[in-house]
Order: sequence, then C-alpha cells, then structure tokens
Amino acid sequence: MTVRRRAAVCAAAGGASLALTFSLGVPASAHGSMTDPVSRVAACYAEGVESPRSAACKAAVAASGKQAFYDWNAVNIANAAGKSKQIIPDGKLCSAANDKYRGLDLPRADWPSTKMSGGSHTFRYKGTAPHKGSFELYITKTSYDPAKPLKWSDLEAQPFVKVADPKMENGDYVFQGSVPARSGRHLIYSIWQRSDSPEAFYTCSDVVFGQDGKSGGSTAPAPAASAPTERKIADGAAKSSVQHQGHGTQTGSGASAAPKTAGAAAGPEANGGDGTTGRAPDTELAETGGNSNTPYIAIAGAAVLSIGATAVITAGRRRARAAGR
Repeated sequence: MTVRRRAAVCAAAGGASLALTFSLGVPASAHGSMTDPVSRVAACYAEGVESPRSAACKAAVAASGKQAFYDWNAVNIANAAGKSKQIIPDGKLCSAANDKYRGLDLPRADWPSTKMSGGSHTFRYKGTAPHKGSFELYITKTSYDPAKPLKWSDLEAQPFVKVADPKMENGDYVFQGSVPARSGRHLIYSIWQRSDSPEAFYTCSDVVFGQDGKSGGSTAPAPAASAPTERKIADGAAKSSVQHQGHGTQTGSGASAAPKTAGAAAGPEANGGDGTTGRAPDTELAETGGNSNTPYIAIAGAAVLSIGATAVITAGRRRARAAGR
C-alpha cells in the first residue's frame, strides 16, 4: 500500500470515528408515567388493553385504539421546551394534544382513581428510559368538575411540587410533596420536562379525597386505579411501538443500567406513527428533541460531521503529500 493510499484510509477511518462519536452523543428519548398516584394511561394499561375492566378505560381504548395504551409510557411532546402551557390547548391536557392519546381527554367522573389525602405524600414516576429533568405537579382547584373537559384554568396556577433530578428507586423516580387539602374527586397533572432535550412528558392522575371514594356527585364508588406491575410491563413490551434504542434498560433490581450505545443507530421513534393526526409526527423525532418542524437539528448534526470529516481528510492528504516528496 502506498503512503498516499495509507493516508487516505486513515482519513476515512478518522471520519468514521468522528461520526460515531457524534452519533453516540445523541440522547435517546426518555419515557415513563406517574404510578403513584396512578396516571390514566398507566391505569388502563394495567387493567388490560384487550379487555379493560372499568367503563372509563373501555371508552378510552375505544376512542384511541389499543396501540396508545401499549405505548402507555410515551405521552409526550418532542419540542415542548418549557412552553407546555402555550402549546397544549384546553381540553387536551391529558393527551398533550397528541391525537393518538385522545381517549385520555374524555371528561368523566368515573376514571380509575387513587385515594389521596392532604399533606405529605411520596410520589412515584416509572422511568422506563430515565433522563435528567424536572417534575412539576399541579392540582385542580376546588371548583373542578370532572364531567367537563380539563382546562389550564382548572389547575392551580403554580405547581405544588417542583423537583429537579429526583432519586430513582427500583426504576421509579421518587420524591416528596405536600398535597393541598381537597375533598371529593380531583386530578393531579404532571409535567416532566427534560433538561437535556426540549422533550416533555405528561400525565393525568385521578385522585379522590375522603373515605367514601365517590365519583364526583355519583353514589357509586370510584374504581380503584392500579399501577402496572413489572411483569405486566414486560408482557406488553413486544406490542409496544416505543423504542428506547437500548437506553435506560432496567436491570433485575429495577435500577437504570448505563446506556449501551444510546443513539448509535438513531432512528425515528415509532410511538406516533399510527396514521392519526395531531402531534403524532412530533414524537417521531423525540430522540433528538426535534420534530417535523425542526429539521435544523439533523442538518446541524450533518454539517458538524461533514466539517469534522473534511478536516481529517484534508490533514491526511497533506501528510501524504509531505511523505511523497
């Protein structure tokens, strides 16, 4: 092999190495959902997607389709960037304006619920693909009517819990909060905004304050919500279209394992490609925090790779010319 040819091969290898370095640096998408108090989507998934028990979950599956609930941990907006209140319209808070999850927005007073009391509470959020970020929890005002579509004005203006990078225990984010006093049926709304990406995740958790567990003004007790077990999550994994690209894989103890090759084969998220309208296209690029309206992320990445590879190749050619003199 001539000196010039060896230099060209080295340059190509250097470019490939640089490309791999940048590829590995692309963050994989986070995923998860509130499990204490149990979110609507997690409760319906736990009941069984094929034959949910509660009337509310049956209606939600009928409205959204089954795939939305196999993808229970992906109610997100890829480019939220801390602007959730500006980009999610009233009536679509629980679905995050993603038509794929439209069944979660159904105004009903019989959603499976978690018993709640005012004062200190330990919150748990299942992180199936953990990432750094902050959690904000909002509670509905005393005037809340569960039979009407949820609006931003139904929530207290300020979160009653706000925490950054809480600890993880057995695959759950765990943090404390002081719950405001309420009576009857209410709702706790969570926003998990990543700090390493514009992506954010959302949940609606129906809660009941008081001993009787009545659904709003109904005389029937509210169905109790249950979080999906690890066995349930594992059993449904094959039917989920959510792709973590190997990131956030859970170990046997439930602790988050280190990413293997996060983003090394960065492909589009499949958690929105069900042919529906709304925000489904946005979720397809959640791994990079971009969406269909922000191609500059891919362009900028390609440009950086091109510049880096060009620099390496140019240097290699210069060395080859010097060696051939």
